[in-house]
Amino acid sequence: MNTAAATTARMKNPALVLPEAMKGIQNIYKAMYQGGVAPQLLELVHLRASQINGCSACVFAGVADAKKHGESDERLHSVAAWREAPFFTAEERAALALTEAATRIADRSGKAVPDEVWDEAADHFNEEQLSAIILMISLTNFFNRINTTIEEPAGTTW
Repeated sequence: MNTAAATTARMKNPALVLPEAMKGIQNIYKAMYQGGVAPQLLELVHLRASQINGCSACVFAGVADAKKHGESDERLHSVAAWREAPFFTAEERAALALTEAATRIADRSGKAVPDEVWDEAADHFNEEQLSAIILMISLTNFFNRINTTIEEPAGTTW
């Protein structure tokens, strides 16, 4: 078993191979960032989902993007342990809990997103903001699956 990290992907990203796909994805991103959620919070959501899914390319990109939006190293180093870390607001914790529930849907029986997780998020965010967060969670999971399938290495830019 080869445990060395790949230096090149198995293939180009499918969203680049099929340009019409990238146009649609870019439109979703544009709408998502207009949803009234701070970009820093959207980047925390992206980072946490990518950590859960083990997508090194997205974790790498997520840290870089979060830093561009002003996130501190202290908070970025603590995202994986957000429940125990003192650095996150109640609003951020609600978004991170929603991220984990929506990303780990196969890890539970019953509702994928428990009512208490949803209710806490809905207490902090309006419908437009929830839409932006849910789209970030979904797109992150989408790209995590693409990148782990094609073995996109960390640090790749496209």
